[in-house]
Amino acid sequence: MIQFNKIVCVDNTKLNDTAVSELQALSEAKVKVYTDYPESKDEVIERIGEAEAVIVSWHTELDKEIIEACPRIKYIGMACSLYDDESANVAVKYARENGITVKGIRDYGDPGVAEFIISELIQLLNGYKGMQWKEMPQELTDLKIGIIGLGVTGKLLARCLLPFGADLYYYSNTRKPDWEDKGVKYLNLKDLLKTCEAISFHLPKNAQPIGEKELSQFGNGKILINTSLGLPFDEKAFSKWIRNEGNFAIFDGDGKKELSKETLGISNVIALDASAGWSAQTLKRLSKKVIDNIQTYCKEN
Repeated sequence: MIQFNKIVCVDNTKLNDTAVSELQALSEAKVKVYTDYPESKDEVIERIGEAEAVIVSWHTELDKEIIEACPRIKYIGMACSLYDDESANVAVKYARENGITVKGIRDYGDPGVAEFIISELIQLLNGYKGMQWKEMPQELTDLKIGIIGLGVTGKLLARCLLPFGADLYYYSNTRKPDWEDKGVKYLNLKDLLKTCEAISFHLPKNAQPIGEKELSQFGNGKILINTSLGLPFDEKAFSKWIRNEGNFAIFDGDGKKELSKETLGISNVIALDASAGWSAQTLKRLSKKVIDNIQTYCKEN
């Protein structure tokens, strides 16, 4: 098994102590672990220095300029999801074209996201925390909920909602016949927005299918939920929509990250600071997947 000259955790990757110890076995020099986030490209470059392996969270961008400035890099381990090159915070295509291996992880924080959505939805439907969707408390039973993006998290949310008797719909780039057999009905985006009383986004970063026209189709007296990284809608259009009577929006710390302070201050915007997918179990899964990736690389090279 090869060793790198040095491994740097360039920002707060949140790897647990066990994972850091396992990284040390793969590094000749002491592993450098940063627990904050660099404020500039120059700071990122300085942190990486001559290191051959870099571990990075989704908060920090490793673009072409940074990778060019750090020619010793052989391996980039993303302590975050890698759905596709376009939505990644790493210049994946450029890195791979220059002989650098880039590995991301998947499916590590999904249970917490589903729990957050159901918890916040129930509290809003019943007014448990002050704000209440309608004059009378409502159940999840027969509530028309649309899931936009039926990937791992979207499927988990659907699986959790089905026993409550919610009326579930989905929109995705590809049809999911097995989930349609379970009772989750497919609609195109326009029809889903018109049909559903609540929608939940589960999309990769930088996907933005919703603008003013789509929010107009969604209408009023509705609930919008976002736990995706980044905004899946145009903020200006959302700011106008959320001010309409009866509309509510729910965000976790990741989902609200790109919203302006002005938008976050609008009444009926429920925004938590914490990331919905973060828990002790998430930390353990994330750490293991990051270590599995880099250990596999070292065994195969």
